[in-house]
Amino acid sequence: MQVKLLHDLVEEMAGVNTGRIVEILFGKKDVNEFLIAKKMELTINQVRNILYKLSAEGLVTFIRKKDKRKGWYIYYWTLKTEKCLVKLEQCLIGKIESFNNLLNSRETKRFYICKPCGIEIGEEKALEHGFSCEECAEVYELSDNSGSIRDTKAKITRTEKELDLIRGELEIIRERDKKKRVRTDKKTAKEDATRKVLLKEVRAVARKKVAVAKIKAESKLKKKVVKKIGFASRLKKKLSRKR
Repeated sequence: MQVKLLHDLVEEMAGVNTGRIVEILFGKKDVNEFLIAKKMELTINQVRNILYKLSAEGLVTFIRKKDKRKGWYIYYWTLKTEKCLVKLEQCLIGKIESFNNLLNSRETKRFYICKPCGIEIGEEKALEHGFSCEECAEVYELSDNSGSIRDTKAKITRTEKELDLIRGELEIIRERDKKKRVRTDKKTAKEDATRKVLLKEVRAVARKKVAVAKIKAESKLKKKVVKKIGFASRLKKKLSRKR
């Protein structure tokens, strides 16, 4: 059902016979544009025109890689499922609003029909023409709204079911993405904590090295001082004996 609805959405946006691209891209990642063209039995330029229209709406993304043998760039395309569903949700909401407006019109207004011409018009326009068809002068007959009302209600019910389905799919995707973000955040927090511990250990080792170096330097200085004092003492004794 989801693929069928997205198929119809693409055809509304990109034209007839373009919806098959959804079946090719759905659930896949980085699909070679030449493979898409082959499966759709279209030229590469025709496929790119379709994909560019979808890309302008943010429904597909691409990466490009350089063909080492031929030297040109090849594009690889991915369908953005969530954005497609959001776009479809907006379209279905718009359709339901239009159907409700039509239903309200059919339930509150009267329409007239010219059976020979098959033309139906509103009461105001029929009144302007004296309830006679301006094409064939046949008298208008009051149109039966019951069938149109029944069909419109059925369309509303069907579209609301489709909307519920799409919203359910969006909820699943968003819940999955939420869990993924939570896992990512936990992993990042764990890595940050590990880095902090390591940094603390590195700083402790550095402080220890500095302290050891300081002690060694003080010890070395002390030895020099002691050596100088000893030398001075020996020199003093030597001078004393000479006197």
